Amino acid sequence: MPAGEILVVEGLRKYFVKGGGFLGGPRRVIKAVDGVSFTLRKGETIGLVGESGSGKTTTGRLVLRLLEPDAGRILFEGVDITHLPESKLRPMRPRMQMIYQDPYWSLNPRKPVGEAIAEPLIVHRLASRSEARERALELLERVGLTPPEDFYWRIPAQLSGGQRQRVVIARAMILKPELLVADEPVSMVDVSMRAEILRLLKDFQREYGLAMIFITHDLSVARLVADRIMVMYLGRIVEAGPAEEVLRDPRHPYTAALITAAPSVRRRRRRRYEIRGEIADPSNIPPGCRFHPRCPRATERCSREEPSLADIGDGRLVACHNPLPPGWLREWLKTQGES
Repeated sequence: MPAGEILVVEGLRKYFVKGGGFLGGPRRVIKAVDGVSFTLRKGETIGLVGESGSGKTTTGRLVLRLLEPDAGRILFEGVDITHLPESKLRPMRPRMQMIYQDPYWSLNPRKPVGEAIAEPLIVHRLASRSEARERALELLERVGLTPPEDFYWRIPAQLSGGQRQRVVIARAMILKPELLVADEPVSMVDVSMRAEILRLLKDFQREYGLAMIFITHDLSVARLVADRIMVMYLGRIVEAGPAEEVLRDPRHPYTAALITAAPSVRRRRRRRYEIRGEIADPSNIPPGCRFHPRCPRATERCSREEPSLADIGDGRLVACHNPLPPGWLREWLKTQGES
């Protein structure tokens, strides 16, 4: 593994089977993740973006081995953990953590939040109960829940959504992980709290040298936190590259549609780059390019031949037979009265 890479993912695949057997009904194979490959460097943040149903969360859970992959390889710091037995994987668990989208359901509603934060140290036998409690109090103060002695014994129902998300962050950070998967960590937080939550994550990242996969559907958030962006559609990566380059000059029509759908304060009635319909059912993926039924640039070739993720230079990867030309977004914005 080249120096600096903490995670290497090769050809990752996960299918779910629904129906059939004793459940009855037609048997459906849901291709949640279907051949995803990427690398992540130490201290780097990848923004994984796309609509609901694109496979983002499943990808995040697979790389942490919270789900078993059907195919592919996952290397964490040079160790192939793809099919590593749980007995050998368990000592590695503290080094890779996840922040879930819903901060309420990821906490035990009956357990004091301070105990929830301290618990990982006890479970992994990294501290005594008294040491874990002291460390939990430190983390409560660090994430802005003060006085920590007061918050320690509160249960999740006594906290706001933003406070619960701070607890979830503290619980993940108490182990000082090297890899973090943050699944929509600000989507259920008030807008006024989002910047503070993102600042907390970036502070921990700088302190621990943390590598992060930041899952979001919000490109404005991805712009703030990500070094690189990967755009997913129906289980595959369709565009990837440096965050500013992807957002400034999208080359895949799907990326362009996501960017132009974002609200504009400069032009309230901005017209989005039109795509047809909604994301397909992952159990009924169309032949050829899986985006072609919605794509305004689709040709007959797109309906029969799936494009590979090709290098177009400067660290940019695009899976499209008819990518947008360089500078397309700049010209499109001019037609909307924006520079």
